[in-house]
Amino acid sequence: MGLVTRAAELAASLDAVRRRITSAAEAAGRDPAEVSLVVVTKFFPASDVRVLADLGVTDVGENRHQEAEAKAAECADLGLRWHFIGGLQSNKAGAVAHYADVVESLDRAKLVGPLSRGAQARGHDVDVLLQVSLDPPGAEHRSGADPADLAALAQRVGEADRLRLCGLMAVAPLGEDPDEAFARLARIRQDFLGAHPDATMLSAGMSGDLEAAITHGATHVRVGSAVLGPRPTVQ
Repeated sequence: MGLVTRAAELAASLDAVRRRITSAAEAAGRDPAEVSLVVVTKFFPASDVRVLADLGVTDVGENRHQEAEAKAAECADLGLRWHFIGGLQSNKAGAVAHYADVVESLDRAKLVGPLSRGAQARGHDVDVLLQVSLDPPGAEHRSGADPADLAALAQRVGEADRLRLCGLMAVAPLGEDPDEAFARLARIRQDFLGAHPDATMLSAGMSGDLEAAITHGATHVRVGSAVLGPRPTVQ
């Protein structure tokens, strides 16, 4: 597919997603400007990231370190905000801090030290979201901290150099009504904001459930396939 055709395709799908965000925000009585779009570009080439930047996208999400690192370097001239949204390994956390402006998936205390050291080495603050699990206790956790552990985790981040606690991130559990999952998240967030009033970011909602997330207060939605189309078969 030619770049012109690809640009037209991305422009159309981006417009459709932005309209969905606007409608959902207005239906919830919110200002659509309160909701930011993070386009998740995993498995898609840097050329797509360039097209997206031309179309006004400012925030890009990746969830595999090696791919994210290479793409961020290739697109360094675009001035984008890079969100790392995948599972973090403690031996990679420092390296992630070298290019990520936002780390959305901090879910355990052992990641705080390496992430902080990486941010210090880069000389750049990293915004951190605590990933909270919405799975019932004892479920096969995909990832995320238990809600009961958020206070201790937040304290660790707050004490770390070059890390800025900005809010929470969550994924609706597979097979559960996202509206119920995000209603639960909104209650968790309300408690969290009581202790951390400045940590107002809430990253929730993806291509299939962004409306439910916006209804329950999401400030950032992470959208991949609805903007970029099906993932390429060669990964």
